[in-house]
Parts: sequence; C-alpha cells; structure tokens
Amino acid sequence: MAVRINPSILTADFANLEHELGRIATADLVHVDVMDNHFVPNLTFGQRMVESLQRVTPLPLDVHLMIDDPDRWAPGYADAGAYSVTFHAEAVADPVALARRLRQIGARAGIAVKPGTAIEPYLELLPEFDQVLVMTVEPGFGGQSFIESTMPKLRQLRDAIGLGGLDVWLQVDGGINEQTIVTAAEAGADTFVAGSSVFNTGDPAAQIATLRAAAVAHVH
Repeated sequence: MAVRINPSILTADFANLEHELGRIATADLVHVDVMDNHFVPNLTFGQRMVESLQRVTPLPLDVHLMIDDPDRWAPGYADAGAYSVTFHAEAVADPVALARRLRQIGARAGIAVKPGTAIEPYLELLPEFDQVLVMTVEPGFGGQSFIESTMPKLRQLRDAIGLGGLDVWLQVDGGINEQTIVTAAEAGADTFVAGSSVFNTGDPAAQIATLRAAAVAHVH
C-alpha cells in the first residue's frame, strides 16, 4: 500500500511560504488548512491564498476545509486548482452531492470527521469519496496531542475499504510524529498530515523521510 506524507503549512513561516514549500518538496502533497473562525475557533487561509499557493507549489494541494457551509464554498477551491478538497461531515448538508460536484470539477473529494463523530453513517457512502480524513485532534489549532481513541474508526474504515475493494485514501491529521504515525499506520491509515513535527525541525526533508520510513514499516 502506498504511503503519503502531507506536511501541513499551518506551522510554516507564512511570510516565506514559497520558500517553505521548497523545503518540503520531497513530500507527496501540501496540506492546506482552511479555517473560517465559525466551524472552528481559528482563522487561516481563504480561496485567494489557495490560488496564490497553487501558482508556486511544487506539489499538489490537499485542501482541508474546516468551514461552515462547504456545500457553497468547496467547489471554489476545486476551481482554484486544488488536487484534493476535503470537507467536514459535521458541516455539510449533502455530502454525496458535494463530492460528486468536486469530482466533476476535477478534484479528489474527501470527507473529514472530528474525533467524536461516529463513522458508521458514512461507511455505505465510501464509493462516493476519494479520501476519508479521521481527525486525531480536535480541529482548529496545530501542535495538539494525538487522540488514540480515534483508532477504532480507522480500523472500521480500513475493513470497509477492503471489503468493498475501494481505492479510498485513509488520512489522519493531528499530533502525527515518529511514534504516533506507527499507531495510525497499524490501524489502517495510509496518508499522514504532519505539521509541527516537520516544520519545527531544522531539516524538514529528513523528517519527511523519517516519517515515511516509519509508516511504510507498519502500514498494511
């Protein structure tokens, strides 16, 4: 199974984002956290920033929308050129219709769940998505501790993906480091978002390689 390391620019130097993107060029995708200060208590990037990043990024953009009313706003990020657009199950009115719209535009469609959100209602909808993101922290801020009690959801998803013979990426985001990436990989994740554990090191490329090796050794 392929392993993907997607550094989150939430902890990058915003004044030098083009340079920061170059420091993570050995990653697979760039994770971009869009927050609206409504769905989560933080405010980060918007669509114009994503359009600017799209012009300079050496890697595809993996956009994570932590916003209200993604039914209205998510297609704009696909139009802006994002490779993948993930919206939250807790905020969307019609997840299937939105996923189909994103795919129609040409983006991969992802659905995200907070740590306390049950995954069962979405298992039968898995063919509609290209990615499921299981939040391993409460969304809103970087640097939080990994919530291990989210691992049973990953196992349920991995089993359902396997039973259905589906090509759905299983992503985790929050508190991912050299230790927790092993826990998440063993539970079934194949796509890993890491922010502070990459950008707060002196050598992001070396840390990406370390994380990738740890995940590859335990993914199944």
